[in-house]
Amino acid sequence: MSFEEYAALARQLAEQRRTVERDAAAESERRRDLHATADYLHQRLTAQGHRLDQLGRAIGIDQPATAPAADPVSGSGPGPVAGSAPGPVSGAASGHVPGSGLSAGDSGVRSGSSGVPGPGDGGSAGVAGPSGRSGVEAYPQMPEARLALPTAASPAGVGVPAQRAAAVDPAMELELARRMADEADRHGQQAELLAQRPALLPTWSPLARAVAVYAGCGAAAGVLMLTLVLASGVGLVDGFTLGAWICAGLPALAFFGGYLVLGRWGRPHTVAGTPPRYLPLGFLICFLLVPLGYCAYLLLFRALR
Repeated sequence: MSFEEYAALARQLAEQRRTVERDAAAESERRRDLHATADYLHQRLTAQGHRLDQLGRAIGIDQPATAPAADPVSGSGPGPVAGSAPGPVSGAASGHVPGSGLSAGDSGVRSGSSGVPGPGDGGSAGVAGPSGRSGVEAYPQMPEARLALPTAASPAGVGVPAQRAAAVDPAMELELARRMADEADRHGQQAELLAQRPALLPTWSPLARAVAVYAGCGAAAGVLMLTLVLASGVGLVDGFTLGAWICAGLPALAFFGGYLVLGRWGRPHTVAGTPPRYLPLGFLICFLLVPLGYCAYLLLFRALR
């Protein structure tokens, strides 16, 4: 081999070495990117888990308890082995058939020669039945074992390789995990928006909700006012009591009723502290609505008369 051939071979080997080094560097860079992506997704999923735990505690849902592991049945051992007697063997182990002066071998020979199973062999040559139960098999599970033995000892399944799992692309799996994390973030934001809404009139603004609640309580107080007016007309309530309830009692009940309703059902789940209740506005609505309702009732009653 000439010097030029050696030089060409050396150049070829050097080129292959550089190619291998470049491939190794690219593979190492890809692995670093995959590890960095996996760490980033792990941090995102951990933060999502903490945030979901906070939302669950805010709305009163605790974490689901871990299901206890199933305890093994106490006192239960493995089932009877195929071919083993369910009880103590009597007469078969000693080779003597109870009630006869023959051994198991002699009984089997005679029953085989006559073509009729002898007493105690249970249909199997040389095996004696239990004492006092002639013609009953001593091992009732033997046919199942005989049917299972060819399958267990069949050479057809020997040497068959197990099905190999399909190759998994880490980059594709991480991309799917990233998409699922993005979807989880989107649903988490929606859950946070829903958790920031109160149970009472969730789509309304706080001011509109407060006005509606105080107006509703004032309307309920107006119904009670009409009841008192009718009771006053039949002489059950005097004029001073009716005036006191209309000017102070019923408006105060309506105001405190709206205050309690806003505090109980008008507070978002994830907002700490007390929600805005607009006390001056509620006081004005309640203490003006009931007397104005009474005045409107008087005007309507006089207009109809």
